Amino acid sequence: MMMKKTIIASALFGILASQTAFASDETQELRKVIEQQQKVLKDLEKRLDATEKRVEKTADVVEATAESKSATTLGGYGELHYNNITNNATGKDKQTVDFHRFVLFVGHEFSESTRFFSELEVEHSISGDGKKGEVELEQAYIEHDFNEMLTGKAGLFLMPVGIINETHEPTSFYGVERNPVEKNIIPATWWEAGAALNVKAAPGLAFDGTITSGLEVATEGSKAYNIRSGRQKVSKANASDLAYTARVKYTAVPGLELAATAQYQADLTQGAGSVDTASATLLTAHVIYSIQNFTVKALYAQWDIDGNEAEMLGRDEQNGWYIEPGYRFNESFGIFARYNEYDNEAGNSNDTEITQTNVGVNYWLHENVVFKADYEKVGGAKDSDGFNLGVGYQF
Repeated sequence: MMMKKTIIASALFGILASQTAFASDETQELRKVIEQQQKVLKDLEKRLDATEKRVEKTADVVEATAESKSATTLGGYGELHYNNITNNATGKDKQTVDFHRFVLFVGHEFSESTRFFSELEVEHSISGDGKKGEVELEQAYIEHDFNEMLTGKAGLFLMPVGIINETHEPTSFYGVERNPVEKNIIPATWWEAGAALNVKAAPGLAFDGTITSGLEVATEGSKAYNIRSGRQKVSKANASDLAYTARVKYTAVPGLELAATAQYQADLTQGAGSVDTASATLLTAHVIYSIQNFTVKALYAQWDIDGNEAEMLGRDEQNGWYIEPGYRFNESFGIFARYNEYDNEAGNSNDTEITQTNVGVNYWLHENVVFKADYEKVGGAKDSDGFNLGVGYQF
């Protein structure tokens, strides 16, 4: 009996031991599986973290790109001209086709109050030695709003004078060519380098003031004391004498714009030693009035130049004016007439005055695309007539 109990106990112990061993092996295997799963999970967590970081980085890049695209703007304008003008004094014809201007604008907003603007122009299609064209930087300035009333800018910018000097895209004015008074007397397009301040004193009333580089007129030759030829275009410009400009503009009445500009430069020759100091004052005023589809523009400009040499040449006073009524029948079609008188020629007699009349049409294929045609008659010191055709765009 005792032997049986011993045998049974031994058998039971063996079975229990084998089950315990089996259970231990099973637990170890389970632990290994759990550890492996934990490693897999940790690896997945690392991969998910890396993926989230890449997604966040991509989102940041996309957002930055979107902001950059919205902050930086590109634009421009251009105009192609055909001129067919006969010089009645010589009988010679001017028949030319010219892509007069190709301009690109690039602007960027650094913030709501600080921005950059630039304008790069190619004139007459091609430039270089012996070529008729030029590449010109007409604007490149930083502008900053100090508050709602006060805005300043520094760099290279268009002068606050006249009607077309600051706004001269081909869709914004009548006629193929820009008017000769603002071209020769003001002289548009005219830019300088320096600093400017704009003050919005009241709704519709603004003041501008600038301190900039100035003109440098020749003192000898056919272009002596010629204002347009005195533009230095901020190309290593002689800055011995700066220019000071002030403008007041009133636009409080709907359809009406009144503006007047004065500029003073102590020496228009920039210190040429062989002549009298030629201080110069520019005065100009204009009015634009629109009622329904009818618009009339009028401008007067005058230079007063001191110095014996300028007086002897008859260029101590250079002035001009024009009036331009226009009627726009609809969004596509408009007609105009413009009469100009100006005198910037050398000589002290009355025959230096030039008159010019233009009559023509504008056809806007789109608000930013225009076709133009006008008849031109020049009299006085010059005698010519003919017609001009043009196409212009802006974007």
